[in-house]
Amino acid sequence: MAETHVLFVEDDDVIREATTLALERDGFTVTAMPDGLSGLESFRARRPDIALLDVMVPGMDGVSLCRRIRDESTVPVIMLSARADSIDVVLGLEAGADDYVTKPFDGAVLVARIRAVLRRFGHAGGSNGAGGPGDDGPGNGILAFGDLEVDTEGMEVRRAGAPVALTPTEMRLLLEFSSAPGTVLSRDRLLERVWDYDWGGDTRVVDVHVQRLRTKIGQDRIETVRGFGYKLKG
Repeated sequence: MAETHVLFVEDDDVIREATTLALERDGFTVTAMPDGLSGLESFRARRPDIALLDVMVPGMDGVSLCRRIRDESTVPVIMLSARADSIDVVLGLEAGADDYVTKPFDGAVLVARIRAVLRRFGHAGGSNGAGGPGDDGPGNGILAFGDLEVDTEGMEVRRAGAPVALTPTEMRLLLEFSSAPGTVLSRDRLLERVWDYDWGGDTRVVDVHVQRLRTKIGQDRIETVRGFGYKLKG
């Protein structure tokens, strides 16, 4: 982790300094900024490996900053929110954030969440050779579901022949569905397999990402099975 660069945007001086020190002790390189505008400038200048954004920062709030980053990059984003039940959490996820952590947070928990996000992004960017039902042929890694094609080797998605741009988290979510079309996948299973949670997590993360995925691959492609989870229509 020594070369992993974290952009940390937080306006509270005490939290910013304490968290920066904690992350540096765990081997991260940290660029800490006090507001959204300076955070965006730093992101463009240094291209960090991951962005850690507080929701309520001056100049440009964290949700707006997340949208700007997502317009330019698929770099992982974790939002920090002072209230677990805040609408800001959902807004941040809808803006393209991959996860969120509630303040106040334990440094060890934050580091674990950062590493979990980085692990799954590394996996999503590579070739896992995943095959399964729907393969057009041995070894080609193409899964077809109606007009939707998922290339599990090239990590590309096409809908009616047109490329679909997915974030790494959305790609991992689609791969999980694609590996078991027609099978109901619970939110807990998706949290474990996609978000790499070894502990219980907030299922809003799953729900918002499923909705984002639906807007890209078709609203009727992923079915909600009330009380159980979601399934990809074969």
